[in-house]
Amino acid sequence: MKKALFYILFFVSFLGFSQVKVEVDTANIRIGEQFQYKISINETENVIIPKLTLKGLEVVDSTKIDTVKNSLIKKYILTGFDSGAFYIPQQQVFIKNQAFLTDSLLVNVATVAVDTTKVKKFAIKGIKSEPYQFDDFKNLIYWILAALIIIGLLVYYFFFRKKKEEEELVIVPTLAPFEEAMEKLQQLDEKLLWQNNHVKKYYSELTDIVRGYIERELNIPALESTTDEVIDTLVDFNNIKSIETSKETIKTLKGLLQEADLVKFAKSKPMALEIEEDRKDAENIIANLKPKPIITEDELE
Repeated sequence: MKKALFYILFFVSFLGFSQVKVEVDTANIRIGEQFQYKISINETENVIIPKLTLKGLEVVDSTKIDTVKNSLIKKYILTGFDSGAFYIPQQQVFIKNQAFLTDSLLVNVATVAVDTTKVKKFAIKGIKSEPYQFDDFKNLIYWILAALIIIGLLVYYFFFRKKKEEEELVIVPTLAPFEEAMEKLQQLDEKLLWQNNHVKKYYSELTDIVRGYIERELNIPALESTTDEVIDTLVDFNNIKSIETSKETIKTLKGLLQEADLVKFAKSKPMALEIEEDRKDAENIIANLKPKPIITEDELE
């Protein structure tokens, strides 16, 4: 049984590494030097490459995703400003909604050696008196400023003081989460983003409206969470009956967020009819995701 489990895990790991490969053009650099880090994916459809996470190294630049012989290639230019050995940790890549991990790579960053025998030497100069600095007059300046402030307050108090009228505090009523979301959807429609070929920006704003509604109405950190984290949380809340919705609504939300991820990260280009359907789905999701109403003792009686 243990052998079978080992072979299964080995096969899954081998399949993941064969799908996604990483490499660097050098594993040894000096401080400030740059090197190339490349991710190769043996797939071209439904691929999401999240933001690169690093420890001890920094991203200088990155290229757009290239398609070469039925593979996607993403290149980064990296550097390091601290000496030592740093790992480029495993990166998570999504292929057809399945997560794959890359290999981790070790990069050594060395200091720049200085040849002291070639440093030009100069004769010792005589001692010079130090120039005056701010600290030499700091206390005097503070006393002068304090005196001026006191004089100004006395002049204001005795000669220019006037009775001030109280300003009314204007309270701008905050819209309810549902009303705010509907208003933002209307404003998004008026921008005509996808009609002017700004599909990526359209889906980004559309999903931000839905996520923002979920965050305000259900107290879920949807704006900072991944698609899977949002869906898992809603499924848990729905199972314990802490929200009022249906499994179909959660399924529709998952499809909308995944479609937006493909548009934003995998350059997917949905048709006009699909975009209009996603717009309708967003409004239906907002209308059908509600917190469970709180029943008071008076209502129970």
